[in-house]
Amino acid sequence: MSDTFPSPDNKNGEAAEGTRRLPLDGNVAGRLTMVASLAPGAIAIAEPDGPAQTDGMRSYSLTTFGALDQRSDEIARGLIAWGVKPGMRIVMLVPFGAGFIELVFALMKAGVVTVLVDPGMGRKHLVGCLSDARPDGFIGIPKAQAIRTLLRRRFPKAKWNVTVGRRFFWGGKTLQQVIELGKAESVRLPRVERTDDAAVIFTTGSTGPPKGVLYTHGIFHAQIDRIRERYDIHRGARDLACFPLFGLFDAVMGVTTIIPDMDPTKPAEVNPERLIEAATQWEIEQAFGSPALWNTVVRWAEANEVKRPFPTLKRILSAGAPVPAETLAKLRNLVDPEANIMTPYGSTEALPLASIESREVIAETGPASLKGKGTCVGTRFDGVSWRVIEIQDGPITEISDTREVERGKIGELMVTGPMVTQKYVVRSDQNAFHKVRDGKRVWHRMGDVGYLDSRDRFWFCGRKAHRVTVGKRTLFTVPCEAIFNCHPAIYRSALVPRGKTPNQQPVMIVEPHPHQRPATDQARAQLKQELLELAARNPLTRRITEVLIRDEPLPVDIRHNSKIFREKLSEEINRTT
Repeated sequence: MSDTFPSPDNKNGEAAEGTRRLPLDGNVAGRLTMVASLAPGAIAIAEPDGPAQTDGMRSYSLTTFGALDQRSDEIARGLIAWGVKPGMRIVMLVPFGAGFIELVFALMKAGVVTVLVDPGMGRKHLVGCLSDARPDGFIGIPKAQAIRTLLRRRFPKAKWNVTVGRRFFWGGKTLQQVIELGKAESVRLPRVERTDDAAVIFTTGSTGPPKGVLYTHGIFHAQIDRIRERYDIHRGARDLACFPLFGLFDAVMGVTTIIPDMDPTKPAEVNPERLIEAATQWEIEQAFGSPALWNTVVRWAEANEVKRPFPTLKRILSAGAPVPAETLAKLRNLVDPEANIMTPYGSTEALPLASIESREVIAETGPASLKGKGTCVGTRFDGVSWRVIEIQDGPITEISDTREVERGKIGELMVTGPMVTQKYVVRSDQNAFHKVRDGKRVWHRMGDVGYLDSRDRFWFCGRKAHRVTVGKRTLFTVPCEAIFNCHPAIYRSALVPRGKTPNQQPVMIVEPHPHQRPATDQARAQLKQELLELAARNPLTRRITEVLIRDEPLPVDIRHNSKIFREKLSEEINRTT
């Protein structure tokens, strides 16, 4: 990369100008300080603060890198002056925006372990996850603090509570009070090493209750370095951050985060016109969004015959689920012809692992996917090691207990590398099922099944927990669903089991395109017959003799609106058995 950061010139860690503190430790938030020292007046975050005008332009609230760094410094010093200690766990319950970003960096600078949850996971999971995280406090909006107070018995250690906004009857301090404490320059920020804990981030719970994953500062450093290098991201770029957490990566890479007018918890319901307005006004070069978001944009552009609405976009990242070749081809028509559209692969526990560009999908791997070969996620990031082993449902303690399968054969994927987390700290019982010791290294069992090809690319065939066992035959979700998705009336499908292993009955639940849902019983019977005939012609799907046509959308994950919740579907059909 061409971007370089200056080294401190003296023992106090000050830059040559003597204007900014450049940290010598391993705190990932130190990257923000470095970016701010290079371009303090550059815009770090822009978020809309008013409705769009008739010409599509709107006013934005702007935060510079210098202001972001200074304000997060003040909050961090205020927390320390108040009595918050490094290593404490503080839950963040603040909507995404400039305030969210500055608070995360403040907590990191204070050496605090930030607990991040997806509020859309549902109240039962949310309260359970937060209780199991045993937080020392909460930073949240008034509504979140009110709920925390009502449930205070679930959080006996939570004594350091900061209200973002007006504080009522629940004690603690307001964010403004913390900032006032932090304006005392005498308060020193703690030294933080790369091996120190930085965050607890929860999985979405798409295959069971959410798990709390422990991140160190070193893991964040590894993620940032790989993303910058693989995707050639430079300081000064402008990113349309349709996925909130990517705004944190933007800040430490010197990239301006443009926050679009959308509900980040419902990317599939985005209004494409709002994205186009922001992209045009800011001449956006990069955008990060889920497959569900881009699918909505593509459908809207087709319906309205809009040609190339994102001419300045040079880089699109889409993660959370595979993006079909057809969608990628249509998306390419909406951006600069030279633009790259990349699909990173990974999970909350290990990200990024691999990546593939749209041209490779459209020309080669996409057609193979339609034939039931799985979804190619591409080649590894630098530093990642992976292997495909024989599928096991039980725990694996040592690497010697695994048996690698030959290339081309489906097994379960395990990975290791500097961006791979080492353990769960909430639902730690799952460490036995996902973490494998290998001397000083720890491998993570992804829970994904698939195979490696001759070019060392991984082909994803579904989740291990979602496979269906029919006697001695195993059906994997992604290859089987691809056959049904070839029918022009079908938007997506989900293979789920009826009954228990080892003699399960495979059931395919399909979701037609909204405009092609069968309106009569006769049309429904005709569609079902066509799907069964399609299945019978392919050896992968010929054992599937039951098809259910769903009138409402398939349930999907809360984070990306893309991963199908097959567990919910399985519960539904087995309740009726």
